[in-house]
Amino acid sequence: MERRTLYSSASNTSAIEINKVLRNTYMLLALTIGFSAITATITSMMNIGMIGYFAMIIGAFISLFIVQKKADSSAGLIWVFVFTGLIGGSIGPVISMYLANGAGHLVAQALGATAVVFFSLSAYALVSKKDFSFMGGFLMVGMVVALLAIVANIFFQMPAISLAINAVIIFIMSGFILFDTSRVIHGGETNYIRATVSLYLSIYNIFMSILSILNITED
Repeated sequence: MERRTLYSSASNTSAIEINKVLRNTYMLLALTIGFSAITATITSMMNIGMIGYFAMIIGAFISLFIVQKKADSSAGLIWVFVFTGLIGGSIGPVISMYLANGAGHLVAQALGATAVVFFSLSAYALVSKKDFSFMGGFLMVGMVVALLAIVANIFFQMPAISLAINAVIIFIMSGFILFDTSRVIHGGETNYIRATVSLYLSIYNIFMSILSILNITED
């Protein structure tokens, strides 16, 4: 009886910790997405152009490495907002371009579709509680193949290939949402900062890929 009580207590503690990480992850994710929306609006109004876009992308990559190093400290929270703020800022010039071409509706459609994809996959992972850790290797291989295809298409510049690449990226990032959410649920990821960044990157890539697909098919 005593041994059973100890096991039950350990299990309850584990469940509490997992729920805490999950709650903090979604709370931080909501805050960072909101912050990105603000920085995207600011840079869109400032009309910083493509030079500003590339500068923010480079800054975001640098800050991403810092986030990974600082994720176990309180400084990690600051760097998460630096990273997501820069990513959001880099979206501003893209949005400006679409608005200037009278395609603002595509941005709204991409945002809506991204929200549907994320909430549907997250809900499925949370409700089903399935373990999607087996997908890790397949997703990494898929990422490498997608990156090689992106590099190859720089030379070919074929809309059909671009369409296929973006579709694959959406598929892979959807898999990562299931994978990352599953890791938190099953205790594989105990750091909510790293979990937030992983989910944020998946959402960002899905949004950009859907926007690109809508733009290609509209033409």
